[in-house]
Order: sequence, then structure tokens, then C-alpha cells
Amino acid sequence: MSSQAGKPVKKAVALKYTKGADEAPHITAKGEGRLAEKLIKEAKKNNIPIQEDESLVSMLSELDINEIIPEELYAAVAEIYTFIYNIDKRAGRS
Repeated sequence: MSSQAGKPVKKAVALKYTKGADEAPHITAKGEGRLAEKLIKEAKKNNIPIQEDESLVSMLSELDINEIIPEELYAAVAEIYTFIYNIDKRAGRS
């Protein structure tokens, strides 16, 4: 979250990666404030795992929609995909 007049502004970034089809994860949606809240609400509604990492979201929000994440962020994003994999495995979806 960034700050606007002392009030935190929520940010959200959605990533997508299809094994075998994508070179690397890419940005599918992003937003700040109400748009971020709407993205998070939709993710929860659709049982899409959410990982909060303010510094990573800040870096990813600088990218454009459909832009592949840069190599220097691979390790951080890999941690998110490991988190999602573990949630899916526990839920019997993996």
C-alpha cells in the first residue's frame, strides 16, 4: 500500500502463468484504491489465492497489463506460486 495524504492506498496486481504455454508469469490486472479492492473481492469470490507483499505489488504495479514479469522478480514470484501450489494441494486441487 502507498500513502495518499496519510491514508493508505491499497494496490493489487493479478498474475497468470500457464505451464507449457507461458514463458513466465504476466500481469493480467492491476489497480489502486477502489479498483484494487474490487480485484481482491473478485479473487476471493472466485477462490483465487491472495498473497500480500507490499513491496512486490509496488514493483509489479509498474508493469503494463500482459507484460511478462522481469527476470529479477522471478524468485519473489516463484514464492507466490509455491504458496498457491501448497494451498491447492491442501484443498485437493493439485
